[in-house]
Amino acid sequence: MKKLILGTITALALTGVMAADAVNWLTDAVKAQAQAKAENKLVLLDFTGSDWCGWCIKLNKEVFSQPEFADYAKRNLVCVEVDFPMKKKLSAEQKKANDALAAKYNIRGYPTIIVLNGEGKKVGELGYMKGGPKKFTAELDKLRK
Repeated sequence: MKKLILGTITALALTGVMAADAVNWLTDAVKAQAQAKAENKLVLLDFTGSDWCGWCIKLNKEVFSQPEFADYAKRNLVCVEVDFPMKKKLSAEQKKANDALAAKYNIRGYPTIIVLNGEGKKVGELGYMKGGPKKFTAELDKLRK
C-alpha cells in the first residue's frame, strides 16, 4: 500500500513538473504581439496541422515539447499556435483568424514558423530542422540579433 501511495505521489509530482515546463501556447496573435512588445520578446507563430501533419508532429515532439525549448521560450518568446487540424474542431472565429494569418504570411506548407519582433515585423521564417531544441533555439538566437 505504501508503495502504491508513494508511486502515485511521485507520478503526480512529475506530472506537475512536466506541466510547469510546458510552453504556454496562445491562439490570439494580437494579444501575443502586445505581450511580446511589453516583455521585449519575439513572437513565434507556429503554422501547424497538429493532428495530421507528420513533420508538425515531429517538430512538436523533438523541439516544442522538450524542457530545453520550454525554458528558452519562457525567457525569449511569446508562442502562438496557428492550427489547421483535420479532426479537432476550431471555433469559426479561430478558424477565421488562422486563415487570415496564413494569408497574411503566404503560408504554403506545414510546419512553417514565422518569427516577429516586438513591433510585429517579420524577422525570420523557419521549419522543421534536425538537431532538436539546441539547433532550433540557435536559429532563433540569430533572429534576435
